[in-house]
Amino acid sequence: MSVRVPLSSEFVNGDVSFWYRSAGVPAPGPRLDGGLEADVAIVGAGYTGLWTAYYLKRARPSLRVVLLEQEFAGFGASGRNGGWLTGDLAGSHERYGTGARRLQREMYASIDEVIAVCETESIDCDLVKGGVVNVARTPSQAARLRESVSAAREWGIEEPDLRLVDPAEHVRVAGAQAASWSPHCARIQPAKLAQGLARVVRGLGVPIYERTPVTEIAPQRAITPYGTVTAGHVIRATEGFTARLPGLRRQWLPMNSSMIVTEPLPPSFWDEVGWRGAELLGDMAHYYMYAQRTADDRIAFGGRGRPYLYGSRVDARGHTHEWTVEALWRLLTEFFPAARSSSIAHAWSGVLAVPRDWCSTVHVDPATGLGWAGGYTGHGVTTTNLAGRTLRDLILGEETELTSLPWVGRKVRAWEPEPLRWLGVHTMYRLYRVADHRERAMPRTSALARFADLITGH
Repeated sequence: MSVRVPLSSEFVNGDVSFWYRSAGVPAPGPRLDGGLEADVAIVGAGYTGLWTAYYLKRARPSLRVVLLEQEFAGFGASGRNGGWLTGDLAGSHERYGTGARRLQREMYASIDEVIAVCETESIDCDLVKGGVVNVARTPSQAARLRESVSAAREWGIEEPDLRLVDPAEHVRVAGAQAASWSPHCARIQPAKLAQGLARVVRGLGVPIYERTPVTEIAPQRAITPYGTVTAGHVIRATEGFTARLPGLRRQWLPMNSSMIVTEPLPPSFWDEVGWRGAELLGDMAHYYMYAQRTADDRIAFGGRGRPYLYGSRVDARGHTHEWTVEALWRLLTEFFPAARSSSIAHAWSGVLAVPRDWCSTVHVDPATGLGWAGGYTGHGVTTTNLAGRTLRDLILGEETELTSLPWVGRKVRAWEPEPLRWLGVHTMYRLYRVADHRERAMPRTSALARFADLITGH
């Protein structure tokens, strides 16, 4: 690693994520040993699969529910994300249309639902509902921030839900020119939530067969090297790993996101930057960042690294390229110059799923029993809970407020074949980086960023 980036003596790159560091990466449980029958087979033991199993068993304890996982529960994005339990939509209000207001309210309510379940089930995941601050560090970013708050009013997001604040009110970011605040966000420790849910689900009688990759999904069948699970419903909950399944390489684009975390910072640092609570922190750049103050007083700081690997390949081990670590450290110390006396303890990457229109979907086909939820575009910590409850109702054949939300049954076209897919994504992020640089001296959004949006339908 470059000497420009101070690394702690125990620095780790990859090894899933920092979130598993204190407890250690869990040893995978037993794999499937022969075929079996179930009522519901769920492929993928991340948040989507775990929440779906949880709500199904709570609603119908007699249901035979099985989880199939190629690694261990919480191995993917569920154990690597930035720990934002956010009310932001995983998609665009405009694209969801007239039902977007109801979907937004359900997202806000889902935060409190997760909190309630964690309290009921004794899941300790460092959860604090501290809200979220978004900062603007250039005139163009400030203009976009004000426009976003104004536009939110058109979708029923009122002053108590989102408002402009003094840039120094919650967290003092160097160079911040404007800021917004929303109470609808909570900090979590992602791996603790995933492992806690897995414990609860197992306690409800749901077997989680780990080290059991599913090689094919078909009506009433989930096929693995160790046996086939036959079930009335087969639910795909594979998010960023969906492209590995036959016929689904272009369904959702696996997008990489990367993080670093500092060593614990002293009380003097937190006093200097005014970050006294558990607020989450984001910004209005095109090549955006996201951060949290961890329960043990570190900064976990994330952003885009190498956004996409050719052919929808996935680097499952979480290793982060040197230049990505350098870029994240440089940006972190731009935000907080006082952090330069610290060092990086861990760097890692994870993969999220992006549909062609950047809007999430949830669906169950009553004719075939096949279903899925995903395409969370980085907003999955909260959206997976809503997805789990919605899948429960769809699987049980119940017509509810959740099953009438606009993301249910939404059809999205596939991504382009290679090399167009690779060229489009890398061109988009190259343009975003250049746009962010140019906007340091511009009062409005760069035309390059608008062109990048057009390329990929962002």
